[in-house]
Amino acid sequence: MIVCSCNALSDRAIRGVVDETGGCGRMSEVFGCLGCRPQCGRCAPTVKQIIREAADRDCDACPAVLDDFPVADAGAGAEWQVAAE
Repeated sequence: MIVCSCNALSDRAIRGVVDETGGCGRMSEVFGCLGCRPQCGRCAPTVKQIIREAADRDCDACPAVLDDFPVADAGAGAEWQVAAE
């Protein structure tokens, strides 16, 4: 299933990256590993859910890293900037 239509990212690709990072990762890391960046933000809730599901499988995962993307500020056509880490 396509999760991010802006970057044509499937749930399998996202799950693969999350699993490679040990089940814990930031949204910015997921997009970076896939060679792209978030654009409109409509996929953010689904990507975060995939990250959370992986974190639930890994009891050592830190929940603080899950929310590095400003979903609350998502607007139609918004250009997203991922904060430098």
